Amino acid sequence: MKKLNSKLQALCLALQKRVNVEQIHLHELMSAHTTFKIGGPADIFIEPANMTELSLVMEEIGKARVPMTIHGVGSNVLVRDGGIRGVVVSLANMKQKLACQDTVITAGAGYMLKDVSEFAWRHSLTGLEFAIGIPGSLGGAVFMNAGAYDGEMSQVVHAVRAVGRDGVIREYVGPALDFAYRHSLFHDNGEIIGEIDLQLQLGQADKIKERMDELTVRRESKQPLEYPSAGSTFKRPTGYYAGTLIEQTGLKGLSVGDAQVSEKHAGFVINKGAATARDVLGVIHEVQRRVMDAHGVQLEPEVRLIGEDVDTSK
Repeated sequence: MKKLNSKLQALCLALQKRVNVEQIHLHELMSAHTTFKIGGPADIFIEPANMTELSLVMEEIGKARVPMTIHGVGSNVLVRDGGIRGVVVSLANMKQKLACQDTVITAGAGYMLKDVSEFAWRHSLTGLEFAIGIPGSLGGAVFMNAGAYDGEMSQVVHAVRAVGRDGVIREYVGPALDFAYRHSLFHDNGEIIGEIDLQLQLGQADKIKERMDELTVRRESKQPLEYPSAGSTFKRPTGYYAGTLIEQTGLKGLSVGDAQVSEKHAGFVINKGAATARDVLGVIHEVQRRVMDAHGVQLEPEVRLIGEDVDTSK
């Protein structure tokens, strides 16, 4: 295993003085932290557990001036086989708060969106039912402005508290969040989402649960949940549905290595067992090429691609 460079070694020592050493992992395989079960090693992988720790960690990273990658639960990413250089800040343990005040839910970014949806239902709050089947963290969903079944996070997010590389905690409200299709302010400013306020409405618990159950059945019947994937692989092109275009092009079952266009839902690329990132990219590129040839539509990946390829020059 390649040794850390001097900058990363110094950062690691500094981080050990700020958080518990058990929260810091060296050369951590990202395949253990993505729903695709794919990805090479991260130089440094750190898991802060609350806003204070996140602030301290970001301050040290800012001083070190090293590459940084923000990571949720890895449900919408493909990490290349060479892994990630620098430091990966994981938000998976950011579960310091999950509380309800009137019609506002405040939650740490590390909570799974499904769990926050169920928390809302138990408090008879409506507006988050659409999110019950989105397989990611709350922070990741806000970052991507995730959506499903005619709902999206921009409809329910009231405020976000985030941390910059200077370690300063800042709050963003309403229009400042710059939500658009699969986009938020945090794509541009590089800050890490730590805590979110969701503005919901009072509803009837039984009707909320009924809607959540209905959406869960729809998702389980149509999506290839039995295989690792990163959810919908492509963004919806204007005027079309990606899955429909791919199916009409006859690409269900298209494979490169163990990566395959799902035969259950053509909008998903799945890992049949031992797929590499290179395999997945091979499928993505072939799908893009053939759909463009057949329909004149350019499909854009919804999955975020991070990390670097394996160095084959040695």
